[in-house]
Amino acid sequence: MVAWLADPANAGKVAADAIAALTAAGTPAIRSWDLLGIPIPGLGTMHFKTTFVIGAILMLIMFWIQHRGIASIATAQKWLAIIVLVPLLLVGLVPILTGAIDTANVTGLLPPTTAYSGIEGTWSIGGWTLFLGGLYIAAWSTCGFETAVCYTRELKSPKTDTFKSIFYAGLLCCLFFFLVPFSFQGVLGHAGMLAPGIVDGTGIAEALGNMVGGNHVVTQLFVILMILALFLAIMTAMAGSSRTLYQGSKDGWLPRYLTQVNSHGAPTRAMWTDFTFNLILLALASDLAGYFYVLAISNVSYIIFNFLNLNAGWIHRVDSGHIERPWKAPSWLIGLNTILAFVNELFLGAGAKVWGYSTALWAGLFFAALIFPVFAFRHYYQDGGKFPKGALDDLGLKEGDMGEKKAGMLPYLALAAGVVMVLMANWIFQLPA
Repeated sequence: MVAWLADPANAGKVAADAIAALTAAGTPAIRSWDLLGIPIPGLGTMHFKTTFVIGAILMLIMFWIQHRGIASIATAQKWLAIIVLVPLLLVGLVPILTGAIDTANVTGLLPPTTAYSGIEGTWSIGGWTLFLGGLYIAAWSTCGFETAVCYTRELKSPKTDTFKSIFYAGLLCCLFFFLVPFSFQGVLGHAGMLAPGIVDGTGIAEALGNMVGGNHVVTQLFVILMILALFLAIMTAMAGSSRTLYQGSKDGWLPRYLTQVNSHGAPTRAMWTDFTFNLILLALASDLAGYFYVLAISNVSYIIFNFLNLNAGWIHRVDSGHIERPWKAPSWLIGLNTILAFVNELFLGAGAKVWGYSTALWAGLFFAALIFPVFAFRHYYQDGGKFPKGALDDLGLKEGDMGEKKAGMLPYLALAAGVVMVLMANWIFQLPA
């Protein structure tokens, strides 16, 4: 590495550049290895390459940690979060305190003329479409803090701890999702944000290190921090989704086999199901083009799920408001959440097309609709048209008596309004020519 840096041809390069160049030269077979490519009509190609293998190994490590139970996951996530978030907080604060923010980079903002363009456009229909496309992906990355509620039944005191977990997780996200992007864009500007290493993610660690005035050692530390952040993201996603699969099965929505837990209380079958499905997504997302397509499609299901959850608040408040809950949201918050549910549908209809795939919305709706046969299999085939006793007890109901449907047609009207919002947004908002 010293010899590479001393070469006049590499003048101005840093240690990170040397490591990248020498690694690429020394491991060409590993970097270009691709065992198999399986084309999937309408989706892309499943690549079983080096990226897939590395991702699978990381997920297996996360699986092993989850297998030891929720306490093990919580401990690992706590320390990973502290290790990752404290330096990121410095990244957000140092440029502000040192005056490194160029105000021109964060004021008078205009949408680009086209996606990935550094040329400023206007707030036309095309400009608003690109803006909403950014919010569409932002919803995927920011709203995920609601995962905190997946562990309600695992908390020592659900009545007090449920509110604390979601409230403080939300505050933490508000801080970091504003502070770090603000400083990042304020320092880098248009040209820096569109640099190839920033777009594909390979240069993020170096940019973060430079923002705090770091040397080569600091830059390498940020490389390690980005890897740890990846671990944290994978662990959070796998743990939250497997608990959701488990609870969905307990409530009679998903197949029965997902209810099994091991001696540590970890939902092992739900974890294996989640792991297998993620392997398929990983194979599709093993190159940059496939990654964004998987992201655009999966976010369709996520926003639909979010829409249903937010509307479920007022539906349950009307139908079963007398049932005691661990924490009861104030009515104004239930109303605000309902409005935000439709705002998310606006992001969905307008934004899914922005990421280079005109069919992302329709492909996402197709995969989301697969829940209907899955539910039909569980409810009508496995359970004979009845919900499990535990699910009924949670709602104060008895078998054969589903209670009075006080909300009447309102839930169906809300669903119809959501569909109209998505279709109208998809029709009105079009990408710039």
